[in-house]
Amino acid sequence: MPVPVPRPRAIPAVEGGQAQAASLPGAQTAQTAQGPSARAKAQNDTLTLLVIEDDPAGSPIVPEMLDSAGRPIRLRTARNLTEAERLLTDDVHCILLDLALPAPGRAAEEDDELAVLRHVLQLAPRHAVLALTASGDAERGAEAVRVGAQDYLFREELDGRLLSRAIRYAVERKRSDTAERRLTESKLRAQENARLERGLLPTPLLDGSSLRFAARYRPGRSRALLGGDFYDTVRTPDGTVHAMIGDVCGHGPDEAALGVELRIAWRALTLAGLCGDELLSTLQQVLEHERDNDEIFATLCTVDIAPDGRRAGLCLAGHPAPLIARPNRPAELLPYDNNGPALGLLPGARWPRMQVELGPVWSLMLYTDGLIEGRVGQDGERLGQDGMVELVRRRLAEGLRGEELLRATVNEVRDLNGGELTDDVAVVLLDRAP
Repeated sequence: MPVPVPRPRAIPAVEGGQAQAASLPGAQTAQTAQGPSARAKAQNDTLTLLVIEDDPAGSPIVPEMLDSAGRPIRLRTARNLTEAERLLTDDVHCILLDLALPAPGRAAEEDDELAVLRHVLQLAPRHAVLALTASGDAERGAEAVRVGAQDYLFREELDGRLLSRAIRYAVERKRSDTAERRLTESKLRAQENARLERGLLPTPLLDGSSLRFAARYRPGRSRALLGGDFYDTVRTPDGTVHAMIGDVCGHGPDEAALGVELRIAWRALTLAGLCGDELLSTLQQVLEHERDNDEIFATLCTVDIAPDGRRAGLCLAGHPAPLIARPNRPAELLPYDNNGPALGLLPGARWPRMQVELGPVWSLMLYTDGLIEGRVGQDGERLGQDGMVELVRRRLAEGLRGEELLRATVNEVRDLNGGELTDDVAVVLLDRAP
């Protein structure tokens, strides 16, 4: 079949390189009548095709084309991949590639007939690609689609209508493939985040304990699922209940993964019998070996409650002190005078363990700093620990306990902030009933 000769067409301007833009008769007059904004919109809406062929000036293969709205499809041409890279701007929608074009370094790639296509796909991963081949080489065209092209066309059968339809199809298929890939990636990220979140927010091991447990976690507004806050609660064979809450500086999957590692390490070390300074020193070693850079640190609060439930040991590593509420007494913070440094800040640091009296009936609330760093009032001041204590006192006076107390507290802090908090919030509540 002879190669079709394209119909004569008006050429008002050069697109770039050897490229020429096709236009319908009278288009120039219509554009002159339009304003600058209308012309800019028309350019943005017009499809642009980049043809990569070894000698387009000597043997034109692309006939006049119109898009679905009847507008001429803009054309750019390149004689080699070097020119193509220069002309491959963001306004190009589709690439028509002649598979007969020699690829760079072809001598080393004689066995790869699609080397030029692979090179173009690497060069333009976001663009639709049409492969052009001879009519007797359908197998090569099909292989080009398997490699990554959106479709293939026979050189001898090209006409304007066929090519226009193929371009629109290729562009839409590329958009669909891209959307599907992004959806798949989003689902995978959500699954990974869910796994990390389960690692950050575990099920407490409190079998045999009379203490009641409640927890609440709320990610900051810049993240969908997780941050660097983590907590855990376990009961050791001697009847001691150990609780922990911590916060890795920063946000995102890396910080969340480090938080999971610290939580699992804390649980393992606690079940192995470590406590207080010895446990925190070992956790610091874990953090120093696992963090990405020396500026990453983590704050931590650990509490070990005696089997009789009346007293506890408290260690603070740069973390806010827990709040305790007891009958006939206002809620208050536990002592924090011996607060040690955050993990990862000072090599060889020590964390003294303070003995605190809890009493027969109490509620102990551990929290991360996201709960106290929200804004309040017209001046945008921080809520702070004092503001949080007052807030919890009011909620306790209303008779709220357990999950209801945590939910109401976190919601009020968010409302006072005027919207979602910028930092993650994790809160753990342990109750000893009469």
